[in-house]
Amino acid sequence: MWTDNETDRDFLNFEGVADTIAEMIVRANGRPVSIGVSGDWGVGKSSMIKLTKSSLGKHQPEDSPKKYLFVDFNAWLYQGYDDARAALLDVIASKLSDEADERKTGVNKAGDFLRRVKWFRLAKLLALPAASVALGLPPIGLPGEIAGLVKDMAAGDIGSDDLSNAGALASTVAATGRALLDPKQQTSPPQEIQALRDSFEEALDEIGVTLVVLIDDLDRCLPDTTISTLEAIRLFLFLNNTAFVIAADDNMIKHAVKKHFQGLDDETLVTNYFDKLIQIPIRVPALGTQEVRAYMMLLFIENSELSIPEKETLRSAVAAQLKESWKGKRVDKNYVANCGVVLPPTLTARLDTAERLAPLMTTSKSISGNPRLIKRFLNALSIRMTISASQGVGVDEAVLAKLLLFERIAPKAAYSALTAAVNADPDGKPRLLSEWESAAVAGQEFQPTGEWDDPFVREWLTLQPAISEVDLRGALYVGREQAPLITSSDRLSSEAAGLLSALLEVPDEAEALRESLKLLPRTEIAIIMERLLARARQEQVWGVPPILQACITISDIDPTQGVTLAGFLIERPGQQIEPSIVPKIKSLPWAVEVLEHWSKSSTVEGPVKKTIKSGGSNGNVSK
Repeated sequence: MWTDNETDRDFLNFEGVADTIAEMIVRANGRPVSIGVSGDWGVGKSSMIKLTKSSLGKHQPEDSPKKYLFVDFNAWLYQGYDDARAALLDVIASKLSDEADERKTGVNKAGDFLRRVKWFRLAKLLALPAASVALGLPPIGLPGEIAGLVKDMAAGDIGSDDLSNAGALASTVAATGRALLDPKQQTSPPQEIQALRDSFEEALDEIGVTLVVLIDDLDRCLPDTTISTLEAIRLFLFLNNTAFVIAADDNMIKHAVKKHFQGLDDETLVTNYFDKLIQIPIRVPALGTQEVRAYMMLLFIENSELSIPEKETLRSAVAAQLKESWKGKRVDKNYVANCGVVLPPTLTARLDTAERLAPLMTTSKSISGNPRLIKRFLNALSIRMTISASQGVGVDEAVLAKLLLFERIAPKAAYSALTAAVNADPDGKPRLLSEWESAAVAGQEFQPTGEWDDPFVREWLTLQPAISEVDLRGALYVGREQAPLITSSDRLSSEAAGLLSALLEVPDEAEALRESLKLLPRTEIAIIMERLLARARQEQVWGVPPILQACITISDIDPTQGVTLAGFLIERPGQQIEPSIVPKIKSLPWAVEVLEHWSKSSTVEGPVKKTIKSGGSNGNVSK
């Protein structure tokens, strides 16, 4: 299994882009910079953020205090528990205060900034009038306990636990009133905001660091949380010694802006809101087949029995090769096998699976090379293989991977048709795929019909291994949360199921079972005929195969099944029909139409027609 978490180990050939982002921050040399990392859900924005942090960390001085101070902020974690804007302010202020204490420089400036931020948070919790916040004075009329908190805040003696208590108290108090204004300290909210920015910038300068704020998971947030976070970012943007790297899905940001500014339908205005926050937009690169194949291989390597150094050797080699893929260099199983690490057989088999699946994982609209969807696919495969092992089903992993891919991407009607074919076949084989698979593998033209006529299905049929002659009942069983394994025998009584088993094992002894078969209801007789004909479809020569006797016995017991058997024989290719079948069926009431069809068919050979014309008494009936 693979966790759905971001990583600072490059599996996606993103390191070059992350290095570029880091270089932009380094070259800014303290000038403000804001960088937007955009991309759809699951494409690797969070990993890009982690890689950027790791890359920028390489630029930290070795023998002197660090130049870059990182703040990781995930607004989604605060959603529903805290105001995202206030939370971001608090996280930044606390980080600066801790750094100042550690370096023993800029302590007063950082402390001043922290107090201003906490006043902001307290005002938010208690709904204090703006003038009170601006002046740092408690408004008249507050209950004693809250007023005490406000006084403690002014003195700098309040912590985060107190703020939580303040929030609880504020829910029961209408904190209104008028502040006692000190004429000597008159100010305004805009001035207080500017003072907040000034104290922040002064603290950074005195501490001697560039603050790098990494914002992630904005596209997971509700619109209000998204806007609140962006507004907090706006408060600090374009101040010296700051760098913001913001990961978000453009479409989700646009949705949040529209939701916040209700009635704003102008796409240009919506786009401009985010663009004004972002100086440098960077889009997460789309993955091609090379990257998808490499990514899947690295995931399999990560979960293998190799040692950690061996895994890192392979990861580094793959990453280096991907950087030169534009020169035509290829990452595949052969390349990985020649990287100086002995691969265990189980891993080699999984690398084969990655090679086969990568093209469809890249081109399919349902996955489109999305790393998160690829990982979820492989997790589903891993779960089903675990079920297979624990329950002794014994499913081949390559077969299961091919079937799982079909389940996830193919049209639902095609998947239903596949499972129906498996359920109907006595051996659980989707034989209807045989001709298409053979043609697809040979590169010949073929025309799937009905629900099978789909571009994905056509390409899927070329995947190895071929499965038309593979019993898929085990594979369907371990994946039955999607499609239950329902065979015809599941609809039979125990007596009927026993008779069906006997007919399939020794079909030419069907007459001995006639009396017992007569006692079955017609619905079960129909199911038994269905299973017998499914077995009969495996026959390539139609003289008098044993299965024919079983079918004839059933048609004798229930005449309506004779019509079914007649239709089945008419559908057989004319070249498969041999003279010996004619005397076997000539006296049966349903055979008239069959014999007439064979007599007129251009594909049925002459000896068969001669036997029919002679009334079935021709001596050439031994075949």
